[in-house]
Amino acid sequence: MASVLFKHIYKRFPGGVTAVSDFSIEIKDKEFIILVGPSGCGKTTTLRMLAGLEDISEGDLFIDNKRVNDVAPKDRDIAMVFQNYALYPHMSVFENMAFGLKLRKVRKEEIKKRVEEAARILDITYLLDRKPKALSGGQKQRVALGRAIVREPKVFLLDEPLSNLDAKLRAAMRTELTKLHKRLQTTFIYVTHDQVEAMTMATRIVVMKDGLIQQVDTPQHLYDKPCNIFVAGFIGTPQMNFINGMLKKKGDDVFFEFENCSLKLPADKATAPEIQEYIGKEVVGALRPEILHDEPLYLTKFSESTIETFVDFTELMGAEIYLYLSIGEELNLISRVSSRSQAKPGDTIKIAVDTSRVHFFDKDTEKVIIH
Repeated sequence: MASVLFKHIYKRFPGGVTAVSDFSIEIKDKEFIILVGPSGCGKTTTLRMLAGLEDISEGDLFIDNKRVNDVAPKDRDIAMVFQNYALYPHMSVFENMAFGLKLRKVRKEEIKKRVEEAARILDITYLLDRKPKALSGGQKQRVALGRAIVREPKVFLLDEPLSNLDAKLRAAMRTELTKLHKRLQTTFIYVTHDQVEAMTMATRIVVMKDGLIQQVDTPQHLYDKPCNIFVAGFIGTPQMNFINGMLKKKGDDVFFEFENCSLKLPADKATAPEIQEYIGKEVVGALRPEILHDEPLYLTKFSESTIETFVDFTELMGAEIYLYLSIGEELNLISRVSSRSQAKPGDTIKIAVDTSRVHFFDKDTEKVIIH
């Protein structure tokens, strides 16, 4: 088991391309850390530097308090699970899982014991004699995990391991990986572009963009208190609604105004020093789809914060409905409402906004003003 410390890590490629900039984070022993961000944000490069597959241009990397910048990959006591599984097609499942141990000249009895134990944990004992071509995607993924488990490494590195699986299997494997992490009690560092994977599995999430860390936090805190517009828009399904508008004071009240609409802020938000600084200025309001309501109860409760919208189309998701709404020519919103909603495409409906849960961001810096 091990902690991992990145201290001001940079990765520069020939031609002046900087893939990772000033990456600093301390990963505690037994954490499940997920690096998430769009393609090209530097998350896989970061993982490969940790594995020793990419040289570090600048900075220091520590595993278990030992600097490993110049330590060979095989001596770092880590195991990596790749997106494409990387199984040897001519070897059986048992041989694939045992291969790394054989290279380390581990005794046959110990190899057999470790492989059988890993197979039991992953429920693939019945597959040990099969070749990879006879396995499904989910089975291959388990074998790749098993090959890592038998090594008993200090740190597990997983590079988009579920991206080749279908949606149902991916959901099942998320649960399996979470259980596996709890059972093995070791450090997991996982890379994905899928924020659902990040939200459901991680103890902490590292959100990256253009090689820079945007925010490091627990899944719930990231969702509730994003530090900037990028994080707010990246985390959450459906995506957050962003509205350009102005904060205006009328008497003792403060309103967020846009497109002939006006939302009254609750007293605690209206009197906050952060909001007072932006009175009369343009800001970006950010509304999660679940704070836009069409039920009578909410229309009464938030009567001073209602907007008239046109229903473009709807998506039935089973227990809930996504309403795709428009205000005027330019502004489009998504609302997540109860499956009891009667809204139909072509309707003009009133939507109540729970303004206690609206986020505001600075239009220029894109940093949070208040949650």
